[in-house]
Amino acid sequence: MNADDTIIIASDAVIHPDDLHEDFIRSSGPGGQNVNKVATAVQLRFDAANAPGLSERVRERAIKLAGQRATKDGVIVIEAGRFRTQEQNRADARARLTALVAKAAPPPPPRKKTKPSKGAVERRLKTKAGRSTVKKLRGRVESD
Repeated sequence: MNADDTIIIASDAVIHPDDLHEDFIRSSGPGGQNVNKVATAVQLRFDAANAPGLSERVRERAIKLAGQRATKDGVIVIEAGRFRTQEQNRADARARLTALVAKAAPPPPPRKKTKPSKGAVERRLKTKAGRSTVKKLRGRVESD
């Protein structure tokens, strides 16, 4: 893990790679006999209670949303064993953690409604009328 692996979710929700701890365990998923020999599943631990990148509000919501996946100490444990390789399981666990913290982060501020300017409305209607005239002129020519 590099320092570049920092996951930025929102201004008050950042996951630093130092806050993550991965253990590889034997998986019960697909893989045939390989399952009995190779530890491909990942157990990702994120210490949300002591993570400096989370605001207090996001920290509390993340632990609450984690439910049974959070320990009493505020450590969120995510187990990923859906795939046959460590890399895919690692990416899956990180994606699930990111989704959990993103859900706990506050939504962006609501969009401000705006009106088009008077000039923009006039230009749109003028263009529309011009297109209408062009299309009417494409019709059959009536002989007098």
